[in-house]
Amino acid sequence: MAFVGAGSLGATCLLPTPSVAVALIRGRPATVSHAPDRRATPMTMQQAPPSTAGGAELVSSTPSGTEALPLTLANVETVLDELRPYLMADGGNVSVAEIDGATVRLALEGACGSCPSSMMTMKMGIERRLLEAIPEIEEVCQVEPAGPPLTPEGVEGVLNEVRPFLNVAGGGIALVKMTPESALPVVRLKMEGSGAAINSVKIEITQRLKRNFPKISQVVFE
Repeated sequence: MAFVGAGSLGATCLLPTPSVAVALIRGRPATVSHAPDRRATPMTMQQAPPSTAGGAELVSSTPSGTEALPLTLANVETVLDELRPYLMADGGNVSVAEIDGATVRLALEGACGSCPSSMMTMKMGIERRLLEAIPEIEEVCQVEPAGPPLTPEGVEGVLNEVRPFLNVAGGGIALVKMTPESALPVVRLKMEGSGAAINSVKIEITQRLKRNFPKISQVVFE
């Protein structure tokens, strides 16, 4: 289901499911849902109460009377398959890291793993849909993305891969600062020469760093 801003409401789709979309209306979260009858698809909008800080209310997309699924890896993957197309559209994905009793541990990958809003995506979208479809689940946790430790030496190693190309153009790049111990690690770089003004070069460097170090939240060029 695609949802486009509705006139003066200025609604923006955040994370839709086949029958539910989370949207922001005048800066406040809301949901848009399709009626389960496939012959007619009227849409209803519910605005979240003002007390919902930074979150969003999801309307159940499981029709009343639908039998709950048992907690198995196959069923968890089935529910996640409903949401993956929307995550992948933004360059992300989700995978099951572990099922421990009634706890499901998931890893957000790609752009979703490094996005500052990943917790909202997990809690307001993925977790709620899983609890809705599989009531046996007691908790859904986000695990840190896999990857090597984020160190200055590791970042310099990635930068050394691109330095020869920058040197040809009379430019260079240096690591200014990084915060590896932060919950949302930031790497600050400084570019010199003609390449410093080319946005595609910055994007390539950012992507290389995040591929090697999924924990990086942001790459800042000074």
